[in-house]
Amino acid sequence: MRIAIFASGSGTNAEAIIKATQSGLLNAEIALVFTDKPKAKVIERATHYNVRVVAMDPKSFETKAAYEQEVVNELHKSKVSFVVLAGYMRLIGTTLLSAYEGRIVNIHPSLLPSFPGLDAIGQAFQAKVKVTGVTIHYVDEGMDTGSIIAQEPVRIESDDTVDSLQEKVQVVEHTLYPTTLQTIIDQMERLSK
Repeated sequence: MRIAIFASGSGTNAEAIIKATQSGLLNAEIALVFTDKPKAKVIERATHYNVRVVAMDPKSFETKAAYEQEVVNELHKSKVSFVVLAGYMRLIGTTLLSAYEGRIVNIHPSLLPSFPGLDAIGQAFQAKVKVTGVTIHYVDEGMDTGSIIAQEPVRIESDDTVDSLQEKVQVVEHTLYPTTLQTIIDQMERLSK
């Protein structure tokens, strides 16, 4: 299965997925890493692993639909069959959703439906909850509203800071995402037979 990873920032989840494919833990090929931020750190991480990078600034397009159509064109050129969002900070629009319906997943640093949107770790910390976690879900037109595929809790201890909590959440993300992706790929392959 040929996967595209979408990321807007540092790319730690993208790197975890790339490493999982290279170690054989994830039976997939990373066709490309796509970013909407031409200076994002994920570019450096992907290049380090010899993964092709496509960077497009959405501001250089007239409309969101035009931007997404160009993204879809790139995905088709690279024969991508599945899209993995890993810190991609844009809502996916109709053009991309319809081209890859049921084949886009996202990871979110909370136990959805709690703390959707930006700064979920900070939201959980401010709310003084005892448990947060990680959710992997299918992408729909809403903000973190798609069907949940997998979740794993992360305890918030009394001595945690936002930074220490973020580190704990990332440890879970870096193992949960590749193993969940493998489960999805296995299911898709069984269904296609």
